[in-house]
Amino acid sequence: MRKTASAFLILLLLPIFFTACDKENEGTEIPYVYVNFTIYPNTLDFIPDGGWEYFTGGYKGVIIYRLMHEEFLAFERACPFDPLEADGRVEVETSGIIAKCPSCGSRFILTDGSPIEGPAPVGLKQYRTRYDGYSLIVSN
Repeated sequence: MRKTASAFLILLLLPIFFTACDKENEGTEIPYVYVNFTIYPNTLDFIPDGGWEYFTGGYKGVIIYRLMHEEFLAFERACPFDPLEADGRVEVETSGIIAKCPSCGSRFILTDGSPIEGPAPVGLKQYRTRYDGYSLIVSN
């Protein structure tokens, strides 16, 4: 009975040791910045379906991507690989659907923000969007 309890305790603690030793792979978190702004995507801030625009706000700026006429996605421009790096600000490539970090080379698809190439372990930080047919509110 005592041998079973020891084996159980070892199995229980084993995952803790493996995750504790993995500090090297932890990314730096993007600093929190309050985001709450409104744009009017059908007027002066016109963004066509499948189009995008840069906006001020967030930590290093915001990319708003219009997936469909009624659906918008908003992403932080700070690269999740090293958001504190001065040059770690993603830029939309000429394709209009991929964003790339000039510093580390990570690339992200704007239809969901997920990484498709490079060292970034996670996708772009996403902000909430609410569209009522006239105005688009971007917030966190």
